[in-house]
Amino acid sequence: MYFSVKFVLNSIMLGTGLAMDAFSVSMANGLNNPNMNRKEMCRIAGCFSFFQWFMPMVGWVCIHTIVLYFKSFQVLIPWIALILLSYIGGKMLYEGITEKEDADTEEVKEYLKLTSGTLIIQGIATSIDALSVGFTIADYHFIEAMTASVIIAVTTFIICCVGLKIGRVAGTRLSNKADILGGVILIGIGLEIFITNIFS
Repeated sequence: MYFSVKFVLNSIMLGTGLAMDAFSVSMANGLNNPNMNRKEMCRIAGCFSFFQWFMPMVGWVCIHTIVLYFKSFQVLIPWIALILLSYIGGKMLYEGITEKEDADTEEVKEYLKLTSGTLIIQGIATSIDALSVGFTIADYHFIEAMTASVIIAVTTFIICCVGLKIGRVAGTRLSNKADILGGVILIGIGLEIFITNIFS
């Protein structure tokens, strides 16, 4: 294996495919907080891109060490993603439905910062599929696998920033319905990951 334009393009395409779930979750986060600043956007996109780098490397290591155990763990991947995203989405949905706003006042809604714990859970849930990329890059040497994972991470960062910006714009227009839509999106992503992996 050697570094080439094809290698880079393949890594970018792989990263784009893997980042779609993170893109959707980023949109949901943007919907939930239309007032999000650039620092917060970088924090969220950075978390997702870190896990999209980390998971393929973990998969690569597993494929070269504990292959049998890794194959057994793969069965749990769709269940873990479904549970994590359903929990976060359900919480967001509940808060959006039970939130009481005074219709007679023009009080600006205060948006809470996405906690580090919730963000990490989102990062794991949206990148856990990337463990399987360890099979795809199994024939790479360590440096090649690392480079591919870094390209995947950079691609994810860019795509997530786009998702966050789209979510912010939509969230501003949707006002108090943004929480509900964001929760529905997260639960939908969890179901999509689950159904895709179970029936593929």
